Formats: sequence, C-alpha cells, structure tokens
Amino acid sequence: MTADVPVTYDSCAHIEGPFFHGTRYEVAVGVDLVPGRGSNFQAGRISNHVYFAAALETAVWGAELSTALAGDEHRGYVYLVEPTGPFEDDPNVTNKRFPGNPTRSYRTRHALRVVGEVTDWQGHDPEVLQGMLDSLARLRAEGRDIIED
Repeated sequence: MTADVPVTYDSCAHIEGPFFHGTRYEVAVGVDLVPGRGSNFQAGRISNHVYFAAALETAVWGAELSTALAGDEHRGYVYLVEPTGPFEDDPNVTNKRFPGNPTRSYRTRHALRVVGEVTDWQGHDPEVLQGMLDSLARLRAEGRDIIED
C-alpha cells in the first residue's frame, strides 16, 4: 500500500487529465471558468476557487447535484477543461469524506479553460440522485454542509 501524497499548488504537475467540470450552466468552448462566481452548491455564496476532477463520475455528480439543487429541470453539463495554473486537492472531499482523493477532485484559484463538452455521460438513477440530495439536506439541517473555500 502506498501512502497518499497530497496534491498542492507546489506539487500538482504529476496529475494528468483529462479533467472535467460539472455544472448547471451552459458555456461555450474557449470560455475560461474563473473564481469569484456564484457557488453551484450554496445559494448566495461566491466561490474563491473553481472545482474540477480527473474522474468523469465526479463531474457527473457535480452537474446533476448543482442542477437539482437549483431546481432546474435539465440534467446539467459536463465539460472537458484544462487548468491554466496550479491546483490542489479539494479539501471538501479529500480526507474529510474519503481517505486520500479517490474522487480525483481538485480546485484552483486560476481559470479553467473549457476545451470541449462531454455529451454522452450517463446520469444516476433518480432514486440514487434523490438519496444524495437527501444526504446533503441532512448535512445542511445539521449545519454540517460547510464548504471550505
């Protein structure tokens, strides 16, 4: 068993893509996703980072959850992205919810350039998605839906 080596702004070059970003927003190829925008997961919150993953499944959850939490009817969008600067492990899941970083989730204070859209992704069954939404609602009700940003 190998020890988990944290991904930091100073040591991220070894992490290879492809990288994905899931969201409720439709954007064009070539657009830069930048920090300082509204959070996909907490209304009224401005994000200091842009979040992304090297696992498609993680981005699919991002697209589905952000869309459902906003009350939107569509399934959301998953984009292929390229970081334009250094990045680090997403502390909201790394070692908080999952030991190491099995979701391959990251965040950056730099832009992510949208280089393509993934259109053939498979969403979760409605009952699985509802289970995740119920879990998030429980965390919120208990005051434990804290986003470290």
